Amino acid sequence: QVQLVESGGGLVQAGGSLRLSCAASGLTFSRYTKGWFRQAPGKGREFVAAINGSGGRIYNRDSVKGRFTVSRDNAKSTVYLQMNSLKPEDTAVYFCVAAERYSGAASRGYDYWGQGTQVTVSS
Repeated sequence: QVQLVESGGGLVQAGGSLRLSCAASGLTFSRYTKGWFRQAPGKGREFVAAINGSGGRIYNRDSVKGRFTVSRDNAKSTVYLQMNSLKPEDTAVYFCVAAERYSGAASRGYDYWGQGTQVTVSS
């Protein structure tokens, strides 16, 4: 059974930083593209970032480029999202996802989802 467990969310002031972690089990971690989506209140889920199995290719949505960094540690079966210069509009539930290959920004392309972790950025 595949499990993705996020941690690291919380409340932070605008301009601050948080690092999200996602520990995976039940799959061959290094074979999967891992990524992050988010969902703000009253909005649909949106793609944030993804990293392929080897870590050699990274994809980011435009609004987080230069502020968010996705990385992975295959030895620990963990993917990270370092978020700097946070803005109130980054407030959302952040979900860790996994897919056998990079599936772009469409949520339906990702086979496995975590339960989510809340990130709240105050102004």
